[in-house]
Amino acid sequence: MPTIQILPLGDEIEADGDTIMGAARALGYYWPTTCGGEGRCTTCACQIEEGAALLDEMGRSESKSLVYERGERILGTNWRLACQARVTPGSGTIVVRKTGVRRPGE
Repeated sequence: MPTIQILPLGDEIEADGDTIMGAARALGYYWPTTCGGEGRCTTCACQIEEGAALLDEMGRSESKSLVYERGERILGTNWRLACQARVTPGSGTIVVRKTGVRRPGE
């Protein structure tokens, strides 16, 4: 099962078939978002430092939201919306960087 390492926390969580944010929230992590995970606000955007191949390709609505909120320069970078970036079945580690993520109970 794929794992997601969340930096700067350093925590690793398992995720298979869920989004990055969905996997974290299912385990009680707080992941910053203002639209509730609907892919509109880009507050959940994170940098994929490793393992981008373990995510589904960016969809049209995700790229549209990123461009609308952050500009054309964001395309072709390692930024993804955590609420839209779905982990594909398989194995490996995805390393993401997102400040503001908090552990369960914090």
